[in-house]
Amino acid sequence: MRDDFRAELHVVSQLLVDMAEASRAAMRDATRALLTADRRAAEAVIVHDEEIDSRYRQVEERVQDVLARQAPVAKDLRAMITALHVAASLERMGDLADHVAKTALRRHPSPAVPAELRPVFTDMAAVADRIAGLITTVLSKPDADLAAGLDLEDDAMDELHRSLFTLLLAPDWPYGVETAVDATLLGRFYERYADHAVSAGQRVVYLITGEPVG
Repeated sequence: MRDDFRAELHVVSQLLVDMAEASRAAMRDATRALLTADRRAAEAVIVHDEEIDSRYRQVEERVQDVLARQAPVAKDLRAMITALHVAASLERMGDLADHVAKTALRRHPSPAVPAELRPVFTDMAAVADRIAGLITTVLSKPDADLAAGLDLEDDAMDELHRSLFTLLLAPDWPYGVETAVDATLLGRFYERYADHAVSAGQRVVYLITGEPVG
């Protein structure tokens, strides 16, 4: 029974790593679509989002099966519950990349953000990529200290989010309401992407220590 559980846990863990890698790639491609009006990149993100969703469903099904057949307790139960929460966060990260890609498509063939906003979105994308890379590493090799360190990257994202609003609320903003609304939503997509990565990291800390975080 114990060997069966370990085998199932290994499969679930690999699915989570795959989801993290896919959501990282999705945001990279979505950002390229956003900043360069790359239609193919945007369309690829939308298509591949279903693959992330499929892995999420696989995690749900496997965890439900393990809970029904083996009734795990203590840390084994924490591992299964953690997997469900982490998978939900990763699935949402994929959805947010999908939202960015759809914004890029909606404005195609023009870039979805004006030149003045590209530096801040470039920086937000860089933070998103780093934080997605960290959560991928944490899921591959669980490390409570590394997982807790995700908060620092989230702070950087929050600061960029604030700087975006400073630009949008400037009295000399020249691009009108529609562009401002798009930029506001895009900023929110990147900010929430980082939040979900942090949430996944907190669940890993909980798995390792047994202590609730956040």
